Amino acid sequence: MPTSRIPDPDNPDWTEDDFGRAKGPECLPAEVLAAFPNTVARLARTRGRAGSKRLQTMRLDPDVLDYFKGEGPGWQARINAVLRAAMERGR
Repeated sequence: MPTSRIPDPDNPDWTEDDFGRAKGPECLPAEVLAAFPNTVARLARTRGRAGSKRLQTMRLDPDVLDYFKGEGPGWQARINAVLRAAMERGR
């Protein structure tokens, strides 16, 4: 196998402009979505109100993170709920 990358003219690399113009699966016609039930199920799962959350990096003690993750899926929402409760108590 050669180490250099051979360009595929039938499948060129995407540019930043290509990514900017890309649309999600929600823009596909219903008959196309019907052929991909897992995509439809993923679209139905929404997390919070659209645009209501912000991505933030923060450092947590390992035991705190292990505790929340150990309780299973939804650990980030549980951390958010604890932080919200602390915020509201401080008002």
